[in-house]
Amino acid sequence: MDQVVKKRERLEVIHDILSIIRDKNNSIKPTPLLRYANLSTKSFSEYQKELLQKNLIKEVVDRKGKKYVTLTDKGFAYLEKYKLISGFIEEFEL
Repeated sequence: MDQVVKKRERLEVIHDILSIIRDKNNSIKPTPLLRYANLSTKSFSEYQKELLQKNLIKEVVDRKGKKYVTLTDKGFAYLEKYKLISGFIEEFEL
């Protein structure tokens, strides 16, 4: 079977962004997050805006005024549910 390079689906991108934050001890600056997520600046800011609005992530500013992105409880829950769903998809080879 030929390997087809496909664009990441929206839910995969959201999963990737949330996973990156979690894997960086639940605290990462926006610019490195953008780089790790491998998205254009425009796409990234759209995702970031949506994730903030849906309360999956939040922005925290430290004492020095540096901005960090962290997961909310809802963001952690999304990752858990995503894991269940992808396990289901793999199990049934969908």
